[in-house]
Formats: sequence, C-alpha cells, structure tokens
Amino acid sequence: MDFLPENIDKYVEAHTSEETDVLKRLNRDTYAGVLMPRMLSGHLQGRFLKMLTSMIQPEQVLEIGTFTGYSAICLAEGMPDGAMLHTIDINEELHDMVRKFIKEARMENKIRTYVGNAMDIIPTIQHTFDMVFIDADKTNYSNYYELVLPKLHTGGYIVADNVLWSGKVTEPATEADDETKALMAFNEKVANDPRVENVLVPIRDGLMIARKIT
Repeated sequence: MDFLPENIDKYVEAHTSEETDVLKRLNRDTYAGVLMPRMLSGHLQGRFLKMLTSMIQPEQVLEIGTFTGYSAICLAEGMPDGAMLHTIDINEELHDMVRKFIKEARMENKIRTYVGNAMDIIPTIQHTFDMVFIDADKTNYSNYYELVLPKLHTGGYIVADNVLWSGKVTEPATEADDETKALMAFNEKVANDPRVENVLVPIRDGLMIARKIT
C-alpha cells in the first residue's frame, strides 16, 4: 500500500491536520496487539474521512467493517450533533476494544455498533443513509453495494476502501486471486453504473467515491 515515495508520504502527513490523542493511542494499540493492523485506516485516510463528513454533514452513516474503530471515530468527528453512525463488524473479539475507544473519544452518542454478518444486519437498520463506507471482506463489495444503494438518499455517497488492492487490480485478471477479481469487478461495476457518478481517489490503498444521482 506504499504508492508514494517515502519522502512524499512523510511530507503529506506532516502537512495534514494531526489525529487526536485518542486516535494515536488506538493506532498504537492496534499495531501492538491486533492481527493485520494495516487494516486500520490511519492518519491520512482518517483525516480525509473526517473531511468528507465535515463537508457532507450526513445525518445517517453506515460503515461496513469496523475493525478496531479508527475509521468510525474519524467519520463521527465530522458529523453534526444528533447524527448517527451505524458500524458493523463480524469479529466479536474486537468489540470490547472498539467500545473502549469510542467511549474515550466521547462518541457514544454518535456511534452505534453491531456485531454479525453485514448482509443480514443491514436490512434490519430502518434508516435511509446519506453516506456509506465499505471496508469489509472484498469478495462481497459488489453485494454490499447493491444492498445499500436502495437505502441511500439521492445525492448520497458510497465510499469503498482498498479498491487498488496494493496495485493488484492492474494485473491480468487471469493471474488474479478471488479478492482481486472481486475488486476488479466492483470497480468496473461502479465505473459503468448509470445510477452514480464516481471518482477513484489514490489515497493510501484507493478509495472509490460514488455519488447516487438516480
């Protein structure tokens, strides 16, 4: 996921607003005690997510894939008072850590956590969303997309993480593994979907941003 030269990457982070002390501790604890810590959004992407919600001012946000809660807290930071972020993760073992840091960030009134299969939980959430952040199992990206699009307001946004997949999406499809093929198919689906307009932003491991237009 290191797409920029190291000196440019350091310069970008040095000229981006700092993450909060709570997020710094969450970052450190994730790398110290959780498997696959690179799944965490991190400083630059986290500030970008906060900037998005600060601009959009969404009332209802859905996050698919909580991990340790870093991105959820970043998204919630930019949301207005009275707004709610619904975040789903299948890994029950991380739930106590997630709740701990949500409390430390004083975001209990903005973040509602769900544990289980997102495909089962999403239909039970009786809200129409202004924004959806997809950052879960890659083989289901297209399924999540189709499931949430009808629950998204016209003018609302879907943001999907890891769509560059360490550059693997540019390799021949015949040599790709299942996750890479799923992301290739997802990127093609969004790029050719008349229901949305989209831009693929090469931040970190790639963010696909799609705005529902019909």
